[in-house]
Amino acid sequence: MIASSLTDTTGIIALAAAALAALALAASAAAFVSLRRVRRAQRAVLGGGGERDLVAHASAIGEGFEALREYVGEVAERLDGRLAGVESALEGAIAHRALVRYDAYNEFSGRQSMSIALLDNTCSGIVLTCIHHRDQARVYAKQVRGGQSEEGELSPEEAEAIRVALSPESSPSDAHQPAA
Repeated sequence: MIASSLTDTTGIIALAAAALAALALAASAAAFVSLRRVRRAQRAVLGGGGERDLVAHASAIGEGFEALREYVGEVAERLDGRLAGVESALEGAIAHRALVRYDAYNEFSGRQSMSIALLDNTCSGIVLTCIHHRDQARVYAKQVRGGQSEEGELSPEEAEAIRVALSPESSPSDAHQPAA
């Protein structure tokens, strides 16, 4: 049967079918363009070579991250071991120091005598005292444990050097004169 006119029932059905076919063709073209964009984006992510899909690519990335995590863990363990060795080696290093200058003989010689405290974090170390006179100089050394001398009484200048070395506000360049 042939449609004699577009206004009769057969013609209207033919027009509706043609419109539906045109819509289906437009939807198909849009889907094709969208699929090309997805494939182009997938090639950008996956690279040009191979026929891998996104699942295989995601799996490879996961394996790469796992290998990286293991490597970082191993490096962290090695660094922890090295750090422990360094901390152990630094236990006896000089951590507190102070220099006190004074005029031992009251000769107005420009404070040439000095006491130097060199202590570690356990407040142990040595105090060196150098007393300068016009004709001679004498050097004394005393062992210190826990902030106290093991070899007799400290002079006021030596005690001041230890006090300044252990004070929280002292800095490496401090040079003090003991209180009179």
